[in-house]
Amino acid sequence: METSSRKQSFSQALSIAIPEADGLTGTWARVPGAVLELPEPRGTPPAVHPTAIVARGAELGHGVVIGPFAYIGPRVTLGDGTQVGLHAIIEGRTTMGPRCQVHHGAVIGNIPQDLKFRGVPTEVCIGHDTVVREYATVHAATGERESTIVGDHVLLMAYAHVAHNCRIGNHVILANAVNLAGHVRVDDYAIIGGMTPVHQFVTIGCHAFIGGGSRVPQDVPPFVKAAGNPLRACGLNSVGMDRRGIPAEVRLELKRAYRILYRSQLNVSQALTRIARDLKPYPEIHEFIEFVRSSERGIVR
Repeated sequence: METSSRKQSFSQALSIAIPEADGLTGTWARVPGAVLELPEPRGTPPAVHPTAIVARGAELGHGVVIGPFAYIGPRVTLGDGTQVGLHAIIEGRTTMGPRCQVHHGAVIGNIPQDLKFRGVPTEVCIGHDTVVREYATVHAATGERESTIVGDHVLLMAYAHVAHNCRIGNHVILANAVNLAGHVRVDDYAIIGGMTPVHQFVTIGCHAFIGGGSRVPQDVPPFVKAAGNPLRACGLNSVGMDRRGIPAEVRLELKRAYRILYRSQLNVSQALTRIARDLKPYPEIHEFIEFVRSSERGIVR
């Protein structure tokens, strides 16, 4: 088994932090190098370190691993194969899908930092294969039966913060210390660079890219790159679209749409009319138009 830093899995990293396997509950196998090979999730009971606290009522799927000094609250549900690192806290009405990773010191499901919150039942819902790195936080929603939602295959890097009522799509990346205020929406495949605060109620479109150290006070349309302080649009996320397999002819039409919206002398309403009239009706063009048309905070210029 390779144990180099480049190829070491989170499972191995978690087990290295646990020098003795004998005190663990569940099925663990010792291998050379003080690395514990975790069992296959299917049909395997959870493995909970004796210093961890799993409250009565918590639901742990097959193959779940709970590391030292972690806390799992009584209304938490963890999907099969999910791994929780040491000193991590998952509380409140939180549901996580299969194969998620919660690294050291992360906090999920705590009450929101919102003075309007009155203790009503709210939720955090996280999809499958999502990674929450060290000391990242995801807060519960404000408003009865409302939810903070994080999708599938999301990466929340260290110290990222997802506030109450946020909606994060699939395959989103929030780099280190990104801070989302309440009610922010981030659509699929968007990437936000490190140390970036996002104003409450802002929407960031699919495949958008926000440069690190920016401040985001307005909506960012899909497929658009933006950076700076004040924030400015600076072209299309061509590299990201190419990686996602968006055809060249669609990218070309999106480039034309961008030029009409940002480089012509037309106002927003006139630009959208011209885009709808002159460009090919690809779904991506329709999404671009509808995003800009429905923006409530206004788009980055």
